[in-house]
Amino acid sequence: MAYLNAVSAVVPPNDVHQAFIGFAGGLLAGSRSAPLFDRLATRSQIEHRWSVLGYGEGPESSKTAEIGAHDFYKLGAFPTTAERMAVYARFAPGLAQRAVKGLNLDDPSSITHLIVTSCTGLYAPGVDLELIGLCGLNPSIERTVIGFMGCYAAINALRAARHIVRSEPEAKVLVVSLELCSLHLQETTDLEQVLSFLVFADGCAAALVSNDATGLSLDGFKTLLAPEAAGQITWKIGDKGFDMFLSGQVPASVGAALRGCKEALLGNAAVEDIDLWAVHPGGRSVLDAVETALALPPNSMTASRAVLRDYGNMSSATILFVLAEMLRDGRPGQRGKAMAFGPGLTAETMSFTVAG
Repeated sequence: MAYLNAVSAVVPPNDVHQAFIGFAGGLLAGSRSAPLFDRLATRSQIEHRWSVLGYGEGPESSKTAEIGAHDFYKLGAFPTTAERMAVYARFAPGLAQRAVKGLNLDDPSSITHLIVTSCTGLYAPGVDLELIGLCGLNPSIERTVIGFMGCYAAINALRAARHIVRSEPEAKVLVVSLELCSLHLQETTDLEQVLSFLVFADGCAAALVSNDATGLSLDGFKTLLAPEAAGQITWKIGDKGFDMFLSGQVPASVGAALRGCKEALLGNAAVEDIDLWAVHPGGRSVLDAVETALALPPNSMTASRAVLRDYGNMSSATILFVLAEMLRDGRPGQRGKAMAFGPGLTAETMSFTVAG
């Protein structure tokens, strides 16, 4: 068996949610979309989102961060992809180091495998190699990078870690999911695109997977596809950063897909047999769609809604933030189901049990 033993989740120090709402209001100023954006921002159920960029303007930004968001995003002169990747390379290793340190590993050099997921930045030598020196990992550690898979990548990483442990029982696998989503804001007056930026934030989570029977047992994985909705979530590299398209139809498509695949998702179990639901908080409407489609009991997604409220959507790192809540509050023997959605339209799901 393979177990998710521990999760350490961290965010940068700058809370930019309210600042972004003001900035987006400026982008939409004078348009008929502005009042609708304000209403939807109020209903988003997000209170905080964190970024490596500060929220001050001009020289004032130096009081809160090395780079101010208003200096980085100048109207009419938004940064190029190269400039955004330079900031990613500057801040990503330190955030990842904080997450790994939070695991309080007894002997970091005993970690045998490292899996890194990220869809918001890339460079080489990358974060995987930098973590060896920053965290005291074994220079011979086996490294795997899972890139550009979007919000469900951490579940793919946990599946890969499970395969490793089942084939090499003494393996200790470190999973690091690192995303700096705030580096990919686009200058636009398209309401649907501005609303997608309202959700995303920066964060990093590190997790330990081994055969030590503590934490959550990783019981099985299943991938569900909705090919008819494949174009509703896309993530492409452009000249001005990475271009996210997130259709307003996604919640409805997620709900329809889950209703159609409910039996495949649950297997021999019924909804009432599942005690813990770790659903990726892609947004309030996504969580509502999952709750309705699966007829989940009230408060079944308290952990997911709390992560959305306090952190927003940090792409691949987010589901690990939710699983950290399960590790903290779960009781031995409870059965759980995790799921995350992303480009495809794809749902990656995982069954788990709280170890006793």
